Amino acid sequence: MGVGNTGKGVSELADEVRERLSSPSGQELFALLIVLGIVVLALDLVRRLATGEMAFGRLWRYTWNGLVDSLYIALAAIGLSMTYSILRFANFSHGDLVTTGAFSGWAVAWLIGGWGVYGVGELVLFSPTAAGPTGGELGMSVLASPVAILVGLVAAALLTIGVALAIDRLVYRRMRDASGISLLIASVGVALALRYIIGVFWTVESHSATASAPILEEIPAWLPFERLNLHELTLVATAVGLIVGLHLLLQYTKLGKAMRAMADNKDLALITGIPTERVIFATWSIGAGLAGVAGYLIVLDRGQFSINIGWFLLLLIFAAVILGGIGSIYGALVGSLVIGLTINVSLVWIPADLNEIAAFTLMILILIVKPDGLLGGVETA
Repeated sequence: MGVGNTGKGVSELADEVRERLSSPSGQELFALLIVLGIVVLALDLVRRLATGEMAFGRLWRYTWNGLVDSLYIALAAIGLSMTYSILRFANFSHGDLVTTGAFSGWAVAWLIGGWGVYGVGELVLFSPTAAGPTGGELGMSVLASPVAILVGLVAAALLTIGVALAIDRLVYRRMRDASGISLLIASVGVALALRYIIGVFWTVESHSATASAPILEEIPAWLPFERLNLHELTLVATAVGLIVGLHLLLQYTKLGKAMRAMADNKDLALITGIPTERVIFATWSIGAGLAGVAGYLIVLDRGQFSINIGWFLLLLIFAAVILGGIGSIYGALVGSLVIGLTINVSLVWIPADLNEIAAFTLMILILIVKPDGLLGGVETA
């Protein structure tokens, strides 16, 4: 009987495969076209490498830049995904929390790095006057000012958490039972208010925050680098450490289990005695802290920033969250990796001013085939 059932199952499976191959759906055909397009690009890439039209070192640099970009996008995207999974609304002010971390963290780093040499106002407010310092004059690098850089990183997380908790208390807590649309509109208002408060306090001018990144020339032969940018390396080590730490917290701590339970079913979490307000407090704290660190690390990598840094990044953050599966933290990681690599590797074929278009185009194509995202739209942590 067992053998007969097995045979029947295999036969039914074969019939199903034949039926799907004989009459594929439009979605399946579209997926096939995407795969064929990727194969064509991959073959063209191999051709360019084989003919010497493009050096392997250039491709590796694009890939490395994509990995670096994906990490700071991921830090911000995780926070946005956590907010959605727990509070069920798309927080458009999240990008300006990234800006908050960038400004507040570097204000503290400058204050420590220039203490006793420049006035407090010139340091904290990034004075644009001729008498004011620049990041280069202060020696803002991980080798010249490691203490200032480290304290600024911690300050970026803590001060951004403080701002996010204040916003929650003043705005979002009063709207806990409001619809998602109402919360979304409120978050847009919060984003504009926060951005222009930052602009009034620090001015809207762009700022040069760091000195030139120190370069490590002596690289072990087994590493695929000719030299290492220590600011990029600091970004990578910090981001990977935080992501691994968050994974451990979610999977192996009481708080993490409570957050996952509330993301799955808020009403059931209330019935079982989970302190939902504490979970919301932790969600805001972790999400905002990661956003603040992301903003700080972006500046460390790029060397300068303005009040629009988070706003411009917000589209990429949302793209990563939606592509991975909105509400899924691990989906946000996967989506960030795809977005970061696409933006950079697409430079093989298109100009730099069109590379973000390539990322959004790929996102749209994938969502046509998988509307719930790459990880199936799992709305849990």
